[in-house]
Amino acid sequence: MRVALIQVASPDTEQVRERVDRVGGMVSEAASKGAQLVVLPELWSSGYFAFGRYEELAEAIDGEITLAMSRWALECGVQLLGGSFVERSRNSDLHNTAVLFDKSGMLVHTYRKMHVFGYQSLEAALLKPGKTIGVVDSDFWTFGTTTCYDLRFPEIYRLLVDQGAQAVLVPAAWPAARLPHWILLTQARALENQVFVLACNAVGEQAGVELAGHSRVIDPWGEVLAEAGSGEEILMCDIDLGRVDEVRSEFPVLEDRRLFVNSDVQDTGGKK
Repeated sequence: MRVALIQVASPDTEQVRERVDRVGGMVSEAASKGAQLVVLPELWSSGYFAFGRYEELAEAIDGEITLAMSRWALECGVQLLGGSFVERSRNSDLHNTAVLFDKSGMLVHTYRKMHVFGYQSLEAALLKPGKTIGVVDSDFWTFGTTTCYDLRFPEIYRLLVDQGAQAVLVPAAWPAARLPHWILLTQARALENQVFVLACNAVGEQAGVELAGHSRVIDPWGEVLAEAGSGEEILMCDIDLGRVDEVRSEFPVLEDRRLFVNSDVQDTGGKK
């Protein structure tokens, strides 16, 4: 399967409508290069750091942004993980919501970011965390979605593996100041769970914060198959879908997991 991760910049000087049109062109370009699955970054339409505009730019799940992405998927004949957008729910709560469309343009999967970010960020103050995770069976494989900060919480990835995930798609707006953490965590989540990780990051400067880029495709053995630079680009990568079963068969680490409850863990008082 050929995948495309589109690193998008969301400069403060660009109008949202202009960016939507521009990104639609990038999705079309990726499809023309043979992409079957296209992944966009976190909150690319509004810009992650546009905290003062979240309320203004929030849309329902069937709003203009998602309708545009649905049209791109249909017209280009691709599966599209449309990054995420600021969703306004029926009770008016705001969420950071990732959306997946199949090649007919149908919305087949949503994920509301569970771990909203609070450090030097207003996301946690403005957005409600999601409460559920899940996987989706596509034409190619079974995968789940997490978003950016979720990378720091390995338990969510194990839950996705328990539900059958063979890959995890990760839209993000990860700052350049913590690029080494991005490199480490994306690779660790793939290696320890024996899954593909397709991590698509934003680029450019937003509200004075430089975003890291370096979108990455990592295989279940932890090997980096493709990595982007720090500017806007379309990262293309061909994936061997049989690699998951191959790695899990050759090195069946997941079969050796032990699940503990509190009663199973003995307090030795620091003695070994």
